[in-house]
Amino acid sequence: MSRKLHLLAVCGSGTVSSTMVAEKASDYINTLGFSVDAEESNPAQAIEKIASGNYDLVVYTSPIPGTFDVPVVNAVGLLTGIGEEEVYEKIRKALDGID
Repeated sequence: MSRKLHLLAVCGSGTVSSTMVAEKASDYINTLGFSVDAEESNPAQAIEKIASGNYDLVVYTSPIPGTFDVPVVNAVGLLTGIGEEEVYEKIRKALDGID
């Protein structure tokens, strides 16, 4: 049985780019044996959402000010296609140890 992973995807408006990044990241995370529950947000909302402790991983295309207790991965490469493999590697490393 796969573990449910809670993903927060963040972009400037919390809509288009975050949806695209959430979909690509979720597809990849599924290959690692997780089922993904993804949500989109803008940076201002993300700070409060992350503080709730309800997320296992955050991917972003717009910077989120602050430091957090959850892994935060720059996912611009999933939008542009440049550096996509590096983003996937960072996601995989961030999920090491989560079962």
